[in-house]
Amino acid sequence: MGVPPVIGITAGSEPSLPGFYILRQDYVRSVELSGGVPVVLAPAGAALHPALLSKLDGLVLTGGIDVTPRLYGEASHPKVTDTSAERDEFEVKLVGEAFAHDVPILAICRGMQLLNVALGGTLVQDIRTETGSAICHDDFARPRTDVAHTVSVRSGSLLHALLGEGEVEVNSFHHQAVDRLATPLVATAFAPDGIVEAVECPAARFILGVQWHPEAFWHVPERFGALFSAVVGAAARRDPAAAPSLY
Repeated sequence: MGVPPVIGITAGSEPSLPGFYILRQDYVRSVELSGGVPVVLAPAGAALHPALLSKLDGLVLTGGIDVTPRLYGEASHPKVTDTSAERDEFEVKLVGEAFAHDVPILAICRGMQLLNVALGGTLVQDIRTETGSAICHDDFARPRTDVAHTVSVRSGSLLHALLGEGEVEVNSFHHQAVDRLATPLVATAFAPDGIVEAVECPAARFILGVQWHPEAFWHVPERFGALFSAVVGAAARRDPAAAPSLY
């Protein structure tokens, strides 16, 4: 049996917990159950990124507070109140290094938004006020495994192949969303109101972003465990010497 792949999982911060980096255990459990070795990544200086990537076989970009709008050239909406320049800078550069070295990426919620911004896309800063959607994407008081709405998955997509379904029920804890899609990405799933719920990069070995939180279902892996198994599997097959150019 080969050596299990090492999967980096990004940690975040919360304004209510100054001086701490935080990460839900659900992400770690999901990677462990899929056969990967989880390593928690706290924001670090830009000079450390090549060293970090040389130790990782895969990457999970996690949820958390809003992405700073200045990263995509916009002023902040009044609803954007909590951001972290340290985390944003760290993860944008981490994504750049991961692309350059063909490191498989699973991006979740904020992680999907950050992935889109890092590759040149923009965000809807507040779904309710900017789109008028009647769907509640941001009921943060809801239990994390409660269904918030359905998602339609595009036939022929990587996500469809992994889930084996054209429609899935998901949880939802976000008020921002993908607006202009970054050029390397394609949208492969949508909420009933048109909000982008998944993105992929056909040119990469494995890059998948989902707007919901599959890690919350780690104890029922038949729901979304295939997403973590896929990134761990892609990481196990990765050949660092054969990384293609994605630009």
